[in-house]
Amino acid sequence: MNARIFAIANPEAGGGRSKRLAPSALGRLREEGIEFELVLTKRAGEATELARRAYQQGFRRFLAIGGDGTAYEIVNGLFPEALSGERPTLALLPVGTGNSFLKDFSSRGVDHTIEALRSGQRRACDVIRLSHTEGDIYYLNLASIGFPAEVCEVTNRRFKDWGELGYLLGVFTRLIDFKHVAFPHRVNGSGEWDRRPCLFLSFSNSKFTGGKMMIAPRADATDGRIEYVRWSPISRLGLIKMLPRLFTGTHIEDPRASRAAVQKIELALDGPVNVLVDGEVLRLNCRSLEVLPAALDVAV
Repeated sequence: MNARIFAIANPEAGGGRSKRLAPSALGRLREEGIEFELVLTKRAGEATELARRAYQQGFRRFLAIGGDGTAYEIVNGLFPEALSGERPTLALLPVGTGNSFLKDFSSRGVDHTIEALRSGQRRACDVIRLSHTEGDIYYLNLASIGFPAEVCEVTNRRFKDWGELGYLLGVFTRLIDFKHVAFPHRVNGSGEWDRRPCLFLSFSNSKFTGGKMMIAPRADATDGRIEYVRWSPISRLGLIKMLPRLFTGTHIEDPRASRAAVQKIELALDGPVNVLVDGEVLRLNCRSLEVLPAALDVAV
C-alpha cells in the first residue's frame, strides 16, 4: 500500500477560488511534513477517474482540494470498489464554494483539516448509495428532489457566477413556475407508497448543504441512517417566509415538515427528474437510496 496522500485539486472550484487559496493551504501541509502526490483536474468527472485509478494502485488516503463537487467525484471513484477492499480515508481541504460536509464537524475549515491530517485524527462516516435506472452513485452530503433541485438547476444554468445573489435569483425564477409534485416513495420497505404531492423530498447524510443551509438539521453522518425530510405543499408567500429558516434549521419544526431517520428509501418515479446531489444537479430516474454504514474514514 502507498502511505502517501493522493491529493486531487479542482482549480476551478468556487469560481476560481480554489486556484487562489489552494497554494497557501498546500504550502502549510508541506511545512507540517505531510507528504502527498498532487494532481490537478482539467474537466468535470476527471477526479472520479483519478481516484479510482489511485485506489487500484494502492493509495488509501485521499485529499479533496475544492468544494463539495470535488469530494463527490472522489467518493464516486472510491466506490463501489472500496466496499470489498480496505476502507479509504478522505480529507477535505475546503477552498471551493459550499464545503458543506466538513461543517458538521468544524467551522474552522482548512485549519481543522490540517490539524486532523497532522494528528491522524479520523472518524468512520456513512456513505449513501443512490441507485437509478442507469446505475449507482455515491454521496456524502445530500440528495434532494423537488424545489431545491429545480432552484439549483436554474441557478447553475443562468446565475452560477452571481454567488449567493444567484441562488436567490434562482429561487424567485422558480417561484414563477411553482409546482407541487408527487414522488411516489416508501421508507424502510413499508407496504404503503406515499403518493402525496410535496414541495420537496431530501435524503441527507449531513446537516449542511450549499455551505450555510441546514435542510436536515438532525442528520448525523455517523449514525448509520439517512435523514429523510419531506415538505408538504406550501403557498408562494409561505415559501418566501420559510426560506430564512432553512439557514437555522428551524423549518423542520413547522407542521408541514416531516422527518425520519431511515436505512432505505424506495422510489417509483415515472421517469427522470432533476436531482440535487452534493451541489450538482443530475437528471436521474431514482429507484432507491440506502446507507452504507461507516464505509469511509474522514479526516475530521
